[in-house]
Amino acid sequence: MNLDWSVVWQYSGALAQGVLITILLTICTMLIAIPGGIVLALMRLSGNRIVSGISACLVEFFRNVPLILLIYWTFYVLPVFTEITFSPFATGLLALSLNVSAYNSETFRAGINSIRKGQTEAAIALGMSHTEAMLKIVLPQAARRVLPILASTWVSLFKDTSLVSVIAVGDLAHTALEIRAQTFRVLEILTAMAVIYWVLGYPQAKLVDRIYKKWGVKE
Repeated sequence: MNLDWSVVWQYSGALAQGVLITILLTICTMLIAIPGGIVLALMRLSGNRIVSGISACLVEFFRNVPLILLIYWTFYVLPVFTEITFSPFATGLLALSLNVSAYNSETFRAGINSIRKGQTEAAIALGMSHTEAMLKIVLPQAARRVLPILASTWVSLFKDTSLVSVIAVGDLAHTALEIRAQTFRVLEILTAMAVIYWVLGYPQAKLVDRIYKKWGVKE
């Protein structure tokens, strides 16, 4: 077996660019999916059955459709209905945001439901509106409780961004696969890609462990 690891160094600039796009996609997705998840969770908890039903349908749909199918659908089918063409990056961002928002919704809903109703009732008795009680009393406590789960979702999202390579987003996975096709150095490039993902992902996983220990609910 003749291995040539110099190809990894030769294309290190392109791989670094792919890493930056992967990180940017992860950050942008979570910046959208966290408020998106909160909105969907509040809609699901609404006393209005129509609003709650709409949220439930959206959450169950985007949670249960395979992510790669959602990416394909957003890229190929959505422009047909909307007559709007999105860039591959925007398409990947949209698909990931819809998927993660649905999961975050259930995370926040569980966090909100874990707060004792007596706290809301006490806040209302002190003169707060239900909205003020939710924003000032319930959500801050719920956010702390769900932080470890959100951190775990972040790590999963970081790895799932590799799926957008199927629509030619220039992330790490797509860049590595392009280099593999150009150089025919399959073992070297795929091994390098795996190592890069591990080097970036392992510290995140350990950080999640620390967050669980510090912020995890003990009761």
